[in-house]
Amino acid sequence: MQQAVAAAIAHGAATRPRSGSGVHTVVDPNVLLAPMRLRKDAHEIALMREAARISALAFNDAISAVRDSDNEYQVEAALEHGFRVRGASGPAFPSIVAGGMNATVLHYIDNDAPLGRDDLLLIDAGARHRMYCADITRTVPVSGVFTAEQRAIHDVVTRAHDAAIEAVRPGAPVTDIDAAALTVLVDGMLDLGLLSGARDEIIETKAYRRYYPHRTSHWLGIDVHDVGDYANADGTPVLLEPGMVLTIEPGLYIPERRIGVRVEDDVLVTSDGVEVLSQI
Repeated sequence: MQQAVAAAIAHGAATRPRSGSGVHTVVDPNVLLAPMRLRKDAHEIALMREAARISALAFNDAISAVRDSDNEYQVEAALEHGFRVRGASGPAFPSIVAGGMNATVLHYIDNDAPLGRDDLLLIDAGARHRMYCADITRTVPVSGVFTAEQRAIHDVVTRAHDAAIEAVRPGAPVTDIDAAALTVLVDGMLDLGLLSGARDEIIETKAYRRYYPHRTSHWLGIDVHDVGDYANADGTPVLLEPGMVLTIEPGLYIPERRIGVRVEDDVLVTSDGVEVLSQI
């Protein structure tokens, strides 16, 4: 790509003295194309609903397979079989099936470790359907029953997930989503004894990043991390509009407790609020 751009500029420079015209400015096409992809039309939304539906059903298959599985790859196989048997072209991105300590590693994709019966299993995956992506995460106990500590951490993440979804509405700054989840997560970290101090100071200093190192949301579409800015040229946050589709995915990752929890859904901004596409 860089060679092609350089060749076009060189050709333009050589052409101008003879013809008076030629390439002299290179503009990133995303300036025009990204906003077009950011707002989905009715046809695109229908395809994304179907990608989410296929993914949700495949997640049910995978979660049902957990208790009879001894290794992460067995759950991965059930999940991706569920995608393809329902008409998806395959996974939208490398599936994450992470048990125990592996769930504390973002973007773990080896999926080849034995499952500990007392561990949690984090599954982050989505189907690709006619070019459009879904992206879902669920975290479940391998044994089928949460310990008290696992339940407490999962409850904090679930509350953050629900608060973030409530922040999705037309006209709201996209940053409201992360702010809503972060408030709940930091309060939860304080309650769990993971952090100490004042909530506002923890947020300002980003001390929470020890256990929550990513943001709560990203655009979703043809790419799983789809194109589109989160801030305008003047630095103000992009405002949510009907037709935008994004993920909601707060989490907590606590290596010293061998616990990683994330809960993720895909949501559509509608004219009067939000629609969760990925109900399981």
